[in-house]
Amino acid sequence: MTLHPQAQAVLDALAAMKLPPPDQVPVAQAREQFMRARAAFLAAPEAVAACADRTLPGPGGEIPVRIHRPHGSSAAELLPALVFFHGGGWVFGNLDSHDPLCRALANRARCAVVSVDYRLAPENKFPAAVEDALAALRAVANRSRELGIDGTRLAAAGDSAGGTLVAVAAIDFRDSGGPRLALQVLLYPVTDFAMTRPSYERLGQGYMLTRDRMLFFRNAYLRDARDIEDWRVSPLKARDLSRLPPALVITASHDPLLDEGKAYADRLAAAGVPVTYRCYEGVIHGFVTMAGAIDAGKAGVDEVAQALRKAFRQ
Repeated sequence: MTLHPQAQAVLDALAAMKLPPPDQVPVAQAREQFMRARAAFLAAPEAVAACADRTLPGPGGEIPVRIHRPHGSSAAELLPALVFFHGGGWVFGNLDSHDPLCRALANRARCAVVSVDYRLAPENKFPAAVEDALAALRAVANRSRELGIDGTRLAAAGDSAGGTLVAVAAIDFRDSGGPRLALQVLLYPVTDFAMTRPSYERLGQGYMLTRDRMLFFRNAYLRDARDIEDWRVSPLKARDLSRLPPALVITASHDPLLDEGKAYADRLAAAGVPVTYRCYEGVIHGFVTMAGAIDAGKAGVDEVAQALRKAFRQ
């Protein structure tokens, strides 16, 4: 499958920005570059009924979150809720970087969306992000009525690093008796940080997310190489993937993470978990958040919203 012209146009625009590699600048500058690069490709933010920033308790202090309520909903309505974890390699991203996506999902799935600003590396190494993700999900479930949420209809979604956090939370909650998720949505997740799968060789250069960029993220996030074997870093290394919530796993054809995303979906299915797997052809990592420039991103948003509506009805 050849690269779609819209994806190629994104790559050309990024190349024209001439941004230095993130390992060659201070982390604050790298984060600013990440936000600037994303801005050109984001969809226009949709109007919602309400948008509120607040905090939830976490192991390292208060966790900032942003809660969107869909257009046309009332303040008194107890809505199903999606807890969303942004991507960015555990180093980049915040409540603003994925705000248009969260607004679109709130409106199209007709649910509240709670976006979580978990602690970032390298200031906060693994397992800080995992701890925040688990704490935020539990807090949303425990404070559901206070937040205007129906705690019996709860889902989680994330892209890239955020998708990994969702996969980890689903396994942890199964084993710890945490809140039951109606659906886990994994958008091109990291599931094996060993970085040895064939798609790293085929697609590790030239498609925005490179092997070198992933090495930068791995070195920033992990304490040392031993963490690669921890299932909370590499969910594919978890021994048991049975009895997990239904999953929607989306990958991109021109993404070094392609093989591990497909492998995780296959293992879930083999363990008896209901799985919908979709590889979008001709697009690159991050395409769902590039809906302003790549039409497949709009289709991805619609697919996630449709899956959420179905899960919340059951």
